[in-house]
Amino acid sequence: MLKNPEGLTERQALDLGRIAREDKRLCRACLLKERLRDVFKATGAAAAAALLDSWLRSASRSQAREIKELSKKARRHRDAIVRAVGLGLSNARAEAVSNKIKLTVRMGYGFRNVDNLIALVMLRCSNLPIELPGRL
Repeated sequence: MLKNPEGLTERQALDLGRIAREDKRLCRACLLKERLRDVFKATGAAAAAALLDSWLRSASRSQAREIKELSKKARRHRDAIVRAVGLGLSNARAEAVSNKIKLTVRMGYGFRNVDNLIALVMLRCSNLPIELPGRL
C-alpha cells in the first residue's frame, strides 16, 4: 500500500486519509508495517535495535492477529535481525540466483534430457565469459 511513505502522491495521501477514517485497524497495521521497514533502512546496529524494540512494543499491543504473530517471530530472532542490519546483510543475492534458475527452467521447458537443463542452469549462474565463434 505505502511503498514510499515519505514521497506520497496526492492520490496516495487521499487514499491513506480515507483508510484512516474508514478502517482504523487497517491504518494502524499499515503504519506498523512502514515502521518495520524503517528498521531495515537503519544505519548501524544500535539504531536498528532501538527502532526494532520500539516496533516490537507497539506490535505486541496491536489488535491485528497477523501483526502479533509477526512480532513474536521477530522477537525470537531479534538479535539476528539487528546483526544483519548492522552488517548490511540481505538475502538479495540468493533471491537473484533463485529467480535466474526459475527463468532458466522455464526457458528449458521441453528439454528431452534433464542433464542439458542442469548444464544450462550451471552455465547461466556461473558468470563465465562465453565467447561465441565469429564475434568479438
